[in-house]
This record gives sequence, structure tokens and C-alpha cells, in this order.
Amino acid sequence: MFLHYLELAARSARASKGLTALMVLALSLGIGTCMTTLTVYHVLSGDPLPAKSARLFNVQLDAADMIGWKPGEEPNFDLTRYDATALLRDRKALRQVMSSGFNTAVVVPDSQVKPVFSSVRMTSADFFAMFDAPWQFGAGWNAADDDSEARVAVISAALNDKLFGGANSVGREVIVRGQPLRIIGVLKPWKVQPHFWDLTLGSYTETEDFYLPFSTAMALKMGHWGNMNCWAKGANGGSSLDLNASCSWIQYWVEFAKPEDAAAYRDYLVAYSEAQRAAGRFERPTNVRLRNVMDWLGAQKVLPADVRLQTWLAFGFLLVCVVNMVGLLLAKTLRRAGEIGVRRALGATRGDIFAQFVVEAGLLGVAGAVLGLLFAHGGLWLVRHSPNDYARLAELDFSMLGLTLGLALLASLCAGLLPAWRAALVTPAAQLKVQ
Repeated sequence: MFLHYLELAARSARASKGLTALMVLALSLGIGTCMTTLTVYHVLSGDPLPAKSARLFNVQLDAADMIGWKPGEEPNFDLTRYDATALLRDRKALRQVMSSGFNTAVVVPDSQVKPVFSSVRMTSADFFAMFDAPWQFGAGWNAADDDSEARVAVISAALNDKLFGGANSVGREVIVRGQPLRIIGVLKPWKVQPHFWDLTLGSYTETEDFYLPFSTAMALKMGHWGNMNCWAKGANGGSSLDLNASCSWIQYWVEFAKPEDAAAYRDYLVAYSEAQRAAGRFERPTNVRLRNVMDWLGAQKVLPADVRLQTWLAFGFLLVCVVNMVGLLLAKTLRRAGEIGVRRALGATRGDIFAQFVVEAGLLGVAGAVLGLLFAHGGLWLVRHSPNDYARLAELDFSMLGLTLGLALLASLCAGLLPAWRAALVTPAAQLKVQ
């Protein structure tokens, strides 16, 4: 019977081409608009590390002075070098990472390859294991390399292609700010969005190309690029990157074996803050924040408010399109009352009529989904050419393709329920008299 209903639906569409085209166009516009904004929302609100994000936590401590302090406000965005180093040394979590970023030129000695300006992450040994970095060649450094300020580095696949033509470069040397560093690892292509471990460089910036131990970067005075907050005490005449400088600029993350371990670590952070207050380093009341990845992204409002609003507006537009489709289907149903009466007189039940019109609405949904996908691709093309930092991420994946088809079918079936019900109520006697 289903194939028969499809045949009837196709005949009906050919019999009223203009009305059918109008319904498909209305549905496809709603689907295209909705899927464009929903895809952007999906990309920006997604979990960057779904397998372990519930076990990764960002650490915030309030080490600033009392100038400008307001009760209950957020603590400093980052940690001071002193506090990050102290927490790293205590190793109270399964893994712990301190890191920060800068930019520099990377050169291959005795090579014709031009220097490549690269984004750099100075970090500690657990970084790659904590964030599930994929390896193409070699591996990262260990805690002993952190302690010894080892002259080692890890590079991205993209940088390896530029400097070494994609060959295994483990053991080769590069020059960074006049200092030789030995490559010990090359990452596979690696994209993590949002760039959650350091939002100061932009929520959707590319993953870094060059990595070296934090201790090594400090020993070689590599510098810093990104957010830095220094307060009244200053750095006592030294650099703002000094160990005892009153400046917060280091991102600190911890990983636990299970999310429940966060409570004990929070207690440790409170005890640490109280000890620093007693020592005179911290002036403000203890104000600790420990958030997992998704809570951290929510607290920092990584998902733009306008994207959320646009998504709701798009669903509203789809609802308007569905309502218009209901009206058009009802008009089409009334025009076919005679045909329905004849079918009922020949033995078709109300259930048969209802099923026929539901299948017809579903066929319109499939056509609307196909055309809606074209509109969605056009909308996403426009998004990718916008100046937003997330624009390049606006791509339909397989899950969104499936959602497009499902949403179009659901919308068309919902639109077809009332007309199908009205069609099923047509009485054959009244229509046969007219005929």
C-alpha cells in the first residue's frame, strides 16, 4: 500500500505543480534557514573532548590585591607563575598542565627553507596526554625534561610539512630566537575547537604549531603573547614573567581519574589559598574556581549570544513556514474532496485516506529537505565569508545532514496531520451527490 500511496502522491503533485512547488519552496526556505543557524550553533556549542571533558578542570585563584575588588566577582582569568609552579610541583591531580602562548619564527639550520612564523605553546609534560594529542612521529617530553630545562620541542604536522617536507624530523634541530632545539615529536593534524585550554588567544584559534617545555622557554627568555594582568605590586623592577612577579598569565588545567575527585582537589586549592593569605601573598578573600571543560566554556560565554538568538529566530521562521504549508495543504485537500469521496465509495477507509495524505506530506518533506540542503549550503557559504573568528568552522557534517532530513520530514508530517484528518472526515455521500 505504501508504494500505491507514493504513486498517488506523485500524481497529485503533477496535477497541481504550482501549489506543490510553493509548498516545497516554503518548507525548504524554513529548513535551509534553520539548518544554517543550527549548524553554527552545533559547531560552537560542541564538546571539544567528549571522551574526557568531564574529567578536565580549569583552575582559577584570586591572587590580586584589593584594588578594584568586589565581593563575589570572578577571580583572575589566569594564574601567576609562582602559583602555577607551586601547584605543578605538588602534583595533587592525575595530570596537571601549566601553559601559555607566544609567537616566533622557527628556522632550520643550514637550510634553504625560509623561517616560518609559528604559534607556540610553552607547557609542561602532561599537556599531550591530557588533551589526547595524536602522534605522527616520536612523542613528547617527560617531567624530568621539565625539571632539567631540556632543549627539546614538538611540532605540528603542518609545520613539519613546511620545514621538512613531511619527513620524519625526530632528532633534527630547529632554531628559535637564536637557540637550537631538538625535535622529539611530530603531531598528526590536530584540530580542537574551541581552543579551550587558552581562550585568551581567541576561542576558535588554530591549534599551535610548536611546543616546548615551559621551563625551557623561561630559561631562554622566549617571551609571551596573550592575556596578562599585573596589579599594583608590580614585578619589583624585574620582568613581568619572573617567578615572583605579581602578574597572572598562565593557564592551568588538571585531569582526574573520575569527576568526583574534583571535590578533594577544590579543598586543596582552598587550603593553598588560605596558606598564601597567611603568608601575605594573597590579599583578597579565598575565591577558588574549578570548572570542567563545558562549564568553563559556558562561564566564559564562548557561544556568542547572537548565535543563540539567531537559532531561536530560525526555528520561529520554520514554524511560520509550516503553518503556511498547513494552509496550502488544507486548500489542496478541499479541492480534492470529490476524489476522496469516490475513493471512500469504492471501499477506502478513513485510515486509508489519512495514510495517503500523510505519505503525500512526507514526500513533500523529502523534496523540501533536498532543496533545503542547497539553501543551507548557501547560507553556510555566506557564514564562512563573514569576519567572525568561527566562520571557517561552519560546515555540515553527517549528523547535521541526517538532522536536516529528519527535521524536514517531521515538519512536513506535522503540517500534513490536520489536512489528512480533514480529508479522512470527508463523507462520500455528499461528494457523490455533487459529482
